[in-house]
Amino acid sequence: MSINYSKFLALALGGVIIKAYPIISQDKNLNILLITADDLDRNSLGCYGSNVPDISPNIDKFASEGILFKHAFVNASICVPSRAVLATGLYGHNSGVMGFMKMPEGSSVPLLMELLRDNNYETGILGKVSHSTPKNDFTWDYTYDMHQLGSGRSPSLYYQKSIAFFDSCRKKNKPFYFMVNSHDPHRPFHIPGEKDMAGAEVPSRIYKPDEIEVPGFVPDLPMVREEISYYFNSVKRLDDAFGKVMQALEESGFKDNTLVIFISDNGIAIPFAKCNTYYASNYTPWLVRWPGVIKPGSVDDQHFISAVDFLPTILEAAGIEPPDNMDGTSHLALYKSEKTKHKNYIFSQIDGKAGGGPVPMRGIQDGNFLYVFNAWADGERVYVNNNEGMTMRAMEKEAMNNPDVKKRVDLFRYRKQEEFFNLQTDPDCLVDLINIASHKRKIKVMRKELEKWMIKTNDPLLEVYRNRHSPEKMPEVFYKAYPEAMEWDKDKKHYSKRAR
Repeated sequence: MSINYSKFLALALGGVIIKAYPIISQDKNLNILLITADDLDRNSLGCYGSNVPDISPNIDKFASEGILFKHAFVNASICVPSRAVLATGLYGHNSGVMGFMKMPEGSSVPLLMELLRDNNYETGILGKVSHSTPKNDFTWDYTYDMHQLGSGRSPSLYYQKSIAFFDSCRKKNKPFYFMVNSHDPHRPFHIPGEKDMAGAEVPSRIYKPDEIEVPGFVPDLPMVREEISYYFNSVKRLDDAFGKVMQALEESGFKDNTLVIFISDNGIAIPFAKCNTYYASNYTPWLVRWPGVIKPGSVDDQHFISAVDFLPTILEAAGIEPPDNMDGTSHLALYKSEKTKHKNYIFSQIDGKAGGGPVPMRGIQDGNFLYVFNAWADGERVYVNNNEGMTMRAMEKEAMNNPDVKKRVDLFRYRKQEEFFNLQTDPDCLVDLINIASHKRKIKVMRKELEKWMIKTNDPLLEVYRNRHSPEKMPEVFYKAYPEAMEWDKDKKHYSKRAR
């Protein structure tokens, strides 16, 4: 996708200066292993409450060995911008990664991998290499990508390549930063009896439609349930791969001095999750094991953390001074059960997605309520993405005779400019409360907090947001902020009119 945000980059990147970042008190034996899932719904895991039988024994065991965060989030629910947040400690409009794109050539924003390498770390990556590397000119020390890992779906190959990396680090006598990225449960899901991707292994268990749970934000229809069973096959294979990487770590002898973190880059690839700013779009499993530091079996159900905090947290753990102008803050104290300042809000954003014109969205939530601003929603533009699959086809078919499902389909396609949800009573975000008088005061507070965040982070969407209640001004400020949208309105009819 080609999205031009260059007009904002001077503002976004201004003041970031390359400098050396010295070690301040590094434990030279501390290794860091980040394992990511691709398009995993947090609630699919047993440790987060799933009742699907035997779905995640390896991940659940890992959760029992460290700390489980109940309020953890990614800041962008699309692979590339989500992973760029991890690598930079910046929101997308400050790193320049606002969709499927790299950082601008010559960007002075340092990557986590660069900072660690400058401090004697060996850097390695398995899978999702391009999507996890925001700079074209950065090369990992050890790299194996999707096609070398059974399409990113071979637990045995993940084991072999992990063993080889750990052996190499031992021979070099260097600590490591190892990013292991599963391509499961990203589409295409594992469908029994059909040809899988090249080199993909069969999951250790196959699920039937009557064995799984359908997420509450989509209707429980036969075709939906069928597709979600395929998704759970891929979740199972993710857990298989996770177990093999943990086996490799243990066999390497590095387990006791390795900080291990497991997350997902965004929510499940079905409507109302991935590529949006709903609750299911951004919540993520966040499991951390650090032998000798984190008490096994710990659960944090109070603090809010998000992906933008990952870089400063890792640098503090490694004893490396962080760069200036970070959007995130370290939450390392939470790993150590120490008191720390409580975050009140989590912010999320979407700008560009895979296919179609820009669909800028912003979200703010505090655990009790979620406020969403859909800047693109004008009653004419239609939201379409490449994550709809059998689930959306089933919904559209059902909508022909079911008014309730039709409302959900229409909402997904057109949205409202503003939405507001009570996450305590409605975590699936089914009931929009934006026009309910009793919530007027809270909505006002969250609108103001979102605007403050936009100002603080130099969000290019700020003027669009400020003019949201001025229909006569919205087109001008929207096209000024996102000139690509005008081109799509003119040239790509399916963006402004229903394609189906």
